Amino acid sequence: MMASSLYNWLSRHFSLNRTRNKHRKQVMSETVAVLGASPKPERYSNKAIRMLREYGHTVLPVNPAQQEIEGIRVIADVDALPHGQVDTVTMYVSPQHSANLLPGLLRLKPKRVIFNPGAENPVLERELEKAGITVEEACTLVLLRTGQY
Repeated sequence: MMASSLYNWLSRHFSLNRTRNKHRKQVMSETVAVLGASPKPERYSNKAIRMLREYGHTVLPVNPAQQEIEGIRVIADVDALPHGQVDTVTMYVSPQHSANLLPGLLRLKPKRVIFNPGAENPVLERELEKAGITVEEACTLVLLRTGQY
């Protein structure tokens, strides 16, 4: 009886059914810029593009070397993103590449920037936080799958 109660509580607060969770749509859809978007399906940025779309989000891939990824027109750089219309930026670029992105991110004014594993940049994170932008060091894929996105 105790285990059943625990299961019921967990199932109300977390999706325990992977199949159902896989096709669940977010209550609120966001516009998400994926910096460092890759056309290679095995790359995490590409997996994030696919999963964000699966969860009902509008995805804006950003990569100066690509024209299209997963059937979506690619935006060349942060400055070409629609200012004031991006809710979240999810970073898949190294700290060396993100070091010069601060002015563009401040103009963009996203509500949140997610630094995926390997993309952490403490200096950039501090400056974004000073500007009132929420910063997370997390994996976008995990956030989506666990309902924490």
